[in-house]
Order: sequence, then C-alpha cells, then structure tokens
Amino acid sequence: MSHMPAEFVIFGEALTDFIRQPDGQWRALPGGACWNVARVGARLGVATGYAGSLSTDVFGQELYTLTREAGLDLRFTQQVAKAPLLAMVTSTTPPDYFFIGDDSADLHFDPAQLPAGWMDEARVLQFGCISLTREPLASRLLEIATEAAKRGKRIAFDPNWRKLMDQPAYHVLMRKLLALSHYVKVSDEDLEKLFPGDEHALATLQQLAPQAEILLTRGSKGMRWIKGGQQIDQPAYRVEVIDTVGCGDASMGGWIASILRQPDAPVQAHLQCAAACAALSAARAGAYAATWEEVQALAGSPVRNAPA
Repeated sequence: MSHMPAEFVIFGEALTDFIRQPDGQWRALPGGACWNVARVGARLGVATGYAGSLSTDVFGQELYTLTREAGLDLRFTQQVAKAPLLAMVTSTTPPDYFFIGDDSADLHFDPAQLPAGWMDEARVLQFGCISLTREPLASRLLEIATEAAKRGKRIAFDPNWRKLMDQPAYHVLMRKLLALSHYVKVSDEDLEKLFPGDEHALATLQQLAPQAEILLTRGSKGMRWIKGGQQIDQPAYRVEVIDTVGCGDASMGGWIASILRQPDAPVQAHLQCAAACAALSAARAGAYAATWEEVQALAGSPVRNAPA
C-alpha cells in the first residue's frame, strides 16, 4: 500500500474524556488535544500522522477506529496492551478535571517504531499538552523535536495549559521546546497560567521563542499573530456557539494546515483559516474537524464586529 508522505506529524496524547453530566452520569468521549489537532490537519487535506500510543481495550480501539476514519496515516499510531489514559472532567464550568493513567498506553510510545525515513518527509512536527508532563514520554518527545530542528524541520508547539504543568520539570522542558519552535499557539488564559504574575508574559514568550510566529487566541475577541515587532489581528467569525470544546485545537490545526497547503499565501489567509476552523468547531458539539471547503466558505463571510 503506497502512502503520501506525512507532511504534518503530531506527537502527544489521545485519551478518553469522561464528562460528568448534570444528572451524575458520565459520558465518555474520545479526545486529547494532540489527537484533535491531527484530525483537523487530515480533514483539511494535509497528509498527517498522529504519533502516539493507544490502548487495545474498548477506549483505545474507538480512538484507533476514529484515527483511521479521519484519514490519518496509521503507520504513526501505535497500540499497546496497557491501561487507557482517561481524563475525568468533574465540571465543565468552571473546568475541573484530573487524569487517570499510571503506566498507561501513552507512556509506551516507541519512537523506534515510527515508519522508516519519516523525518525526511515531514515538514512540520507538533508537540504539546499533557504529553510533555508525562515521563518517560516527555523526554522522548523533546529528543525527537531537538533532532528534527537540527535537520531543518519546523517545530510547532501548543502548550495547552493544564494543572499538571505546575511543576518545575515542565517549565524546563517548555523553555527548551520554545527555543526550537517556529510556530507557537497560546490562548490568553495559557499565557497567564504559564507565566503567573508576569505582567509582560507575551514579551517573555517572545524572548523564549525568538524565531517563532506566535498565534495568540482570545476566544470571541479573535486572534492575533505576532512575529518580532509585527502583529496582525483576525476577528472571530460569527456563528451560533454550541460549545468551545476543541476550538483551540481546531485553530492550531487550521493554522498549520493552511501554511502547508498554501505556503505562498499571506499571513492573513492562514489566520482566516485558523479562525474559520475554530468557529466551525464552536458551532458543533464536541471537537469538530471541518473540511477545507467548509473553511474556505466561512473565510469569505463576515466576521464579528471586532471590539474597539
């Protein structure tokens, strides 16, 4: 079976979210920030691989089936007979959650099992979220990023702040990854949590990631692209919001997919793609991955009146 070389490879966790319902029941939904971004890339028509390890039980099997259905390159996705990684979401407003995953499948990801020559073909490698707090996985991922950067590959990083990141080891690793990064997405909330008490958090981020284009997402206020002294604003598109689950992942996937699909397009075109992906996800329940056609249709429509 021949494969299109994967241009976009996303490393990190896939997991099952257990969301507590108002009646006390639990609803299980496949997810994980890194896995969500990979599905967005594939749906937008970019040859994409999700490089992570799933369990072989009912939860891992569902994630594997959806990975295949999303059109992701299955050579990157591993399965091991270990416990699943679970996120127990006890409240969505305000968000409150904890993770269950001692010695779970995600920690057994083996870089040696990636397809031969994959790094020669990849153009952008992405890292982020809780995979970078979980050893031995975190160190393995930093090694891959370091090697790829040496070989001239572009590194994308979406920290996607979670409570697990309040530890010194994460901050050391985060700084190393930022120094390697070409594309960094942060929400205004991420910035506040990653650099607590820092009134100049954005400037701090720019110093730590000197070569990076930064995409700062601000929910309904839209997003801002920053590189050196330049900045470009992109308002949010008007949609009826159902929920904001996966909106950040959608904007990240949309941004990178646009850069890979239309490398000569202006920055604004990539921002429109990122904003349209986020809006299309907000208009559906759960983490919805839009098609390129849906994104282009929305990108030609009116945006919200940007606040003055």
